Amino acid sequence: MAVMAMEEANGDNWHLWNGDCVEVARGLPADSVGYSIHSPPFSSLYTFSDDPRDMSNCRTHDEFWAHYDFIIKELYRVTKPGRICSIHCMNLPTSKQRDGFIGIYDFRGDVIRHYQAAGFIYHAENQRPTEVTIRKDPVSAMQRSKAIGLLHKQMVKDSCISRMAIADYVVHMRKPGENLEPVSGVLDAYYGTEAPPEGPLEFADFNRGRVRVFPGSTEFSIAVWQRYAETVWLDIPQSDVLSRDGAREHDDERHIAPLQLTVIRRCIDLWSNPGNVVFSPFAGIGSEGYVALEMGRKFIGAELKKSYYDQAVGYLTAAAKKNPSLLDIMGKVA
Repeated sequence: MAVMAMEEANGDNWHLWNGDCVEVARGLPADSVGYSIHSPPFSSLYTFSDDPRDMSNCRTHDEFWAHYDFIIKELYRVTKPGRICSIHCMNLPTSKQRDGFIGIYDFRGDVIRHYQAAGFIYHAENQRPTEVTIRKDPVSAMQRSKAIGLLHKQMVKDSCISRMAIADYVVHMRKPGENLEPVSGVLDAYYGTEAPPEGPLEFADFNRGRVRVFPGSTEFSIAVWQRYAETVWLDIPQSDVLSRDGAREHDDERHIAPLQLTVIRRCIDLWSNPGNVVFSPFAGIGSEGYVALEMGRKFIGAELKKSYYDQAVGYLTAAAKKNPSLLDIMGKVA
């Protein structure tokens, strides 16, 4: 299958298209992607461009889902059986002007339901992943969003209007079928802020008190997994993101929920093997691709916004230089 004509760039182990992600995905071979991870447009919460193909450029939630369902269908088709698709999302604040009331829209729940409708599985069969919650700092969220529900003075005035910071989620959906290439092996690195500066992990052992474990040991891998298997990830640095400044245009709305590199590293480490193809249909400035190349994977992606695409090309080029010995990008998607 061939991707329709559009601007594209490639390098060692990566290929990026500047175009509609649905059109790109339709040109990819079935059952070819080892893992996909992305942060979709959050319905109409942020509008990135006035392009009619831009899924953020929607008037209603129903209009958004009518468009997003197309890429969900393609993700199901291109994902290898038994493999994972991870979606970074959050529940969305409503407004009186747009929704008629102040509250929360269950965007995360609709993500799960729409992926299930496409055939993906959402459950913990045989210990497979479901989702993880990522803590949000309420002070930073208040300063960024100016939400009255996060203000202390609102709590003093009437706490029935107050609310907690809206967490991020990474929802993991699995394509049914047998995974013919198990993602296996011990974890030999830890990504997060809780590791001591010198590297080895320190954790509580029931029989020995506080002990240190070192990379390469089974004990280290167990300690890392015990932290990653937590329902809530508390040690994700909120500022651990690629800089978007060079790609921001004057009339951009600010995207206040970027996907942190630490989260991407954990997910790629857990659910893909070195050399696997990682796909992001909303590549942005290249965060998922940058980490994929950094960790010895291959990357393919699509980004509609030209300024983001241009910056992503720079980041992917830089990341690929760190891994000059990797194999060429997936042959059928050249």
